Formats: sequence, structure tokens, C-alpha cells
Amino acid sequence: PNEKFSAGMDALSAQIRRSGRTSGIWLAPFIATPSSTLYRQHPNWLLRDEKQNLVSAGFNWGEHVYALDTSHPEVLDWLSTLMQKIRAWGYAYVKLDFLYAGALPGNRHTSISREQAYRQGLEAMRIALGDAYLLTCGAPIIPSLGLCDGIRIGPDVASHWNSYRDDVLLSNFAIPGARNAIRTAVNRLWLKPLVHIDPDVVYFASDKNTLTDEQAKMLQEVALVCDYKATSDNPSWLHAEEHDKLVIFLNAESKALEDVDFSEAKEIPKANFGEKMLGNLLGWLGSMPAVMRFFRWLDERSLKKKISA
Repeated sequence: PNEKFSAGMDALSAQIRRSGRTSGIWLAPFIATPSSTLYRQHPNWLLRDEKQNLVSAGFNWGEHVYALDTSHPEVLDWLSTLMQKIRAWGYAYVKLDFLYAGALPGNRHTSISREQAYRQGLEAMRIALGDAYLLTCGAPIIPSLGLCDGIRIGPDVASHWNSYRDDVLLSNFAIPGARNAIRTAVNRLWLKPLVHIDPDVVYFASDKNTLTDEQAKMLQEVALVCDYKATSDNPSWLHAEEHDKLVIFLNAESKALEDVDFSEAKEIPKANFGEKMLGNLLGWLGSMPAVMRFFRWLDERSLKKKISA
């Protein structure tokens, strides 16, 4: 229990189940931040490079993120115990995120390939979770097959279509945005016979959203084609009509009712030489925490302007 979940995670799960729903939980088990207890208590669990520096898994939540060594027996035991605890709490839908960290290059405790290390960690959690629904996210696709029920197949959706800075200047098509998410989902439909494919959420709320009706509808059509429907709209943002449309969408049969044209989202913008050079510079600067915080501030400022316009 903590100040946000004072009654404990098991009590929250029970409350959700009493409402007739399945309780779900999100975790990022292959990474650790310097502010975490795991990072402080088990430095030997962290993946290191040839110079014994920690292997970075990115920058998030205002601090660096580091990869765990999923070949380490103690890490595997910890992962298994954690998943067993989650099941004991009653959670039957488990989303595991930032899993790519388990496959990053580094000097591992056991001399095995990156793919073996990743799959070993995922398999330990799969066994411990039993019959719970396992959705992997930020995951290497091929090594995940056979161990997960569903897999996120693209970048995060966002309540905007695209970003000139990220799409053109940085040529980064993995950045959150509706266009990037649709593009990747459409090109990974071949996975559908093998695993449930999750294209990320759809939007029905118009508040705090800069997507046009056509763009929002395209996201909904991708979800129907993938047969995987989800939303993260804050209920308080939904007008009565939007709420009704969302309920109809979630309860409807998951199939496209008409031919769908995704061509508007599939094209990848082409940058000229000058833009590519600028993108390389910005990409290098983007590895610095202060610059990342500045970019985040710019994104939030831009979104507020669009919403208030």
C-alpha cells in the first residue's frame, strides 16, 4: 500500500472484480530507475557493458532508466515471484511494458545471446502468471511469440496526428502519434494469425484532442481490423454523445464494415540533407536529460495551444 493505493493492490483488484470487470495491471519489470528500491538494493542485477557501466534503456519519468540482466538467476527468481504476487492479488490481465530492455547488448551473468536472455525472462513471467492474459509492449516481436497472448505492434497513439519536429527533423517514426501508430499497425497485420495484435487505444473524446473526425475514425477502423479494442479516454472528458458512441464501439463486433483506406497514414515523410543533419544534431542533444525535459515542455506547451485555439 502507498498513498495512492492506501487499501493495497489486492483490495483494488477485488473492488474491480466486484463490478463485474477483470482487473488489470501495468508493469515495466525489465527496467529500474535510480530512485527505485531495486536499483539501490541489487546493483548486481543490472546489465552492464564492457566497461562495467550500466546499460541505459532510455530516459523516462524524469530520470535515466537502466536494464536488468535477465540471465541472472536471482533476477529470474524475482520476476517469477513478482508475477505470482500479482496473480495472488487477483489481477488476470497483465501488461508488461518496456520489455526491449531485456534484449539490449551487454555483458550478462550467463553467456547467452540477447534473444535467449530476453525470452528466458519472459518465459519465467509467463509460467508464473498461469492463465492470466499477458500483453507485451515495447517488446521484440519474434522472440515474444508463443509466450504472450497479445502484443503491442507500434508506437503509442496520441491525441495529435503527427509532429513536424519528430517526423521530419528527427525522422523518428516511433514517436507517439496517431499517424505513426496506424502506419506500424497496418504493416504488422501479418501477425494476426499468430497472436492478438494491439494497435493501441482509440479516441472518442473531443476535449484535449486535436485529431480531426476522419483521423479519429481511422484509429477506430484500425482497432476493428486488428480485432483489439481499447480506449484511455478520461470519462470526465466525454460528452454524452461521445460516451454513447464509445459504448457502441466497444460492444460492436470487431470487423470492418467497409473498405478502409489507410494511405494517408502509410507514407513516410522524406527529409532533405539539411533536415537530416539537423536531425542528427538534435538526436545527439536528445540523449541529455535537460534537453529531454525541454522537449517535453515544448510538447505540453504546443498541445495546450492547439486545445485552446
